[in-house]
Amino acid sequence: MANKPWENAEGYPDPTAYNAIKNITDTEREALDAKVNLLIKVLKFIISESGFELAARIELRDKKTGRCFR
Repeated sequence: MANKPWENAEGYPDPTAYNAIKNITDTEREALDAKVNLLIKVLKFIISESGFELAARIELRDKKTGRCFR
């Protein structure tokens, strides 16, 4: 892919392809955010039910994308 995601391999603007890819990546990002939010809630519940409290922030890194969540 080119340096500019809205351009095709030859360097010409390709808004149709860009918008399609952007919509897919936005949907994937939203799904991953929802998954992380649920995981953090479950972890906090388990910590609380075990008689502990969270002393610091939970930091997670997605193995597939490398994206960090704090």
